[in-house]
Amino acid sequence: MSTLGEESRPLRVAIIGSGPSGFYAAEALLKSDRVVDVDMYDRLPIPFGLVRGGVAPDHPKIKSVIKLYEKTAAHERFHFLGNVNIGKNLSVDELRTHYDAILFSCGAETDRRLGIPGEDLTGSYTATEFVGWYNGHPDYQDRTFDLSHEVAIIIGQGNVAMDVSRILSKTVDELRTTDMAQHALDALAESKIKEIHLIGRRGPIQAKFTKVEIAEFGELTDCDPVFNNPEDLTLNTASQVELDDAKNTLSQRNWKVFQEFLTRSPASQKSKKFIIHFFQSPIELIGNNKLEKILLEKNELTGEAFSQKAKGTGETQELSCGLLFRSVGYRGIAIPGVPFDDKRGIFPNRDGRITDNNQTVPGLYAAGWIKRGPSGVIGTNKPDSIATVQLILADAPTLAPCKNPSTDSVLDLLKSRDVRVVSFPDWKKIDQAEIENGQAKGKPREKFTSIAEMIAVLDGSPVS
Repeated sequence: MSTLGEESRPLRVAIIGSGPSGFYAAEALLKSDRVVDVDMYDRLPIPFGLVRGGVAPDHPKIKSVIKLYEKTAAHERFHFLGNVNIGKNLSVDELRTHYDAILFSCGAETDRRLGIPGEDLTGSYTATEFVGWYNGHPDYQDRTFDLSHEVAIIIGQGNVAMDVSRILSKTVDELRTTDMAQHALDALAESKIKEIHLIGRRGPIQAKFTKVEIAEFGELTDCDPVFNNPEDLTLNTASQVELDDAKNTLSQRNWKVFQEFLTRSPASQKSKKFIIHFFQSPIELIGNNKLEKILLEKNELTGEAFSQKAKGTGETQELSCGLLFRSVGYRGIAIPGVPFDDKRGIFPNRDGRITDNNQTVPGLYAAGWIKRGPSGVIGTNKPDSIATVQLILADAPTLAPCKNPSTDSVLDLLKSRDVRVVSFPDWKKIDQAEIENGQAKGKPREKFTSIAEMIAVLDGSPVS
């Protein structure tokens, strides 16, 4: 039996990914009754994952959770190692030499595909790249989006689809005082988009967005929410059962907003329309090298309440458009040395213990979206991460102690490979520079959109 977790030999845990699930796991480890050293890795020089790179810039209150993460980062046994790509700069086997347990909280970084003809036409994009682009994420700064078309399509009815729809629906003045990247503000200021169509394959009761997300469309300066077919709000029996269920507060709250939208006057003078489609699925994107139309099939619902599926009716319609974003789910990315379930897009696991061919891999764990798939909101990750941490602590007596329990040795190895590791104090310097740059523009911050710019701040080099 090992003695990991005592003052004489702390339990050493590497957390891969610095988003919410990673920070909640770190907090749980550091507050446990064991002595734990936590090293958190991120491939970017900046922490906080989707809280920084995914939360819509016009929803700043959601980002206040960062203050809690900063308290965790201030713990004497916590270290942040940013700008380190696990699987590239360091292998998983090398990590295992220096840590007793490795917890992967690297999220679901890529989008699921629609799997229809024409999906790769110019003008067809993922929601992730658009969100990353307007949020200043370094991975997406080379993207360009042609906003000269009058019609934009968003496929999906979750909160990310709503974020994309809302950003396209707002005036630039409604976005100017947010921390949206300046290049995105400049592009959106020239947008010619007049219609934003949100396409969902099932009905109003099955929509996954929240009341806050849908209600906001009723308050926009120059855009009205309308339904493509108001008759879609006539519910079948199973949907009525779902709506009447006392536990289904999400649908009940949304339903009240839908009813309010129906009562609005059609004589609005607003220049944009946010058009909500239910019971439609995309079956083909059409165009000569670039997107020109989408072919939609009308659906009907079949099955019992809370298990209804969308079934195509064979009735189709075309809709002209020049821009499309898909937001139909997300999946993780494989890391060399870690089992991967390609079908589900997660690291296969049993309640958080990573498995290979149904056998637990000692010392490897998962939390967050890479564990359970893309579901829930930021707060959902806290109990999920705590559950995995409890397994790590329970397993600690049986874990094989690593051969070289030293963070300094890891740093030396990375230095020998010319990897510029960014610490949490380094990040705070980048953070302060962004805030100062934003103040000059009346914004909460102006994000650096490239890793080179971030490193330049630390090295005292001029930022072009």
